[in-house]
Amino acid sequence: MDRNTEIFPEDAIGNTLWQINQEHGELVLELECEVEFSVIFTEQEQALKFGQFLLENGQKISFSPYQGNETLPWEITAYPMMLLSYENLVNYQALLMTSSEGFLGVFDGWYCPSLNVGL
Repeated sequence: MDRNTEIFPEDAIGNTLWQINQEHGELVLELECEVEFSVIFTEQEQALKFGQFLLENGQKISFSPYQGNETLPWEITAYPMMLLSYENLVNYQALLMTSSEGFLGVFDGWYCPSLNVGL
């Protein structure tokens, strides 16, 4: 099958979705699944405020220490249910990046546990 770059653009997210399509078939991209999006913070208080903001907007979240970066030791993870489409992933990532700026958050990637893939 030839890669449709409108559905699978040639960037990190598009490449990941193309890999999923190749390994699991097209139908898997039509199933809704929970995706974990992480934002990391320098200050615990800022992470908690961002978490409260997400909760007030109906998001399922978790809060935990983050071991992967000494200067950003706090993590908020949001767990939206979505179709694994390029548009959905890019838009939710952009939403988190924009909304976490005021809390000094840094987007740290996403992961889909049911397929064991992410960025």
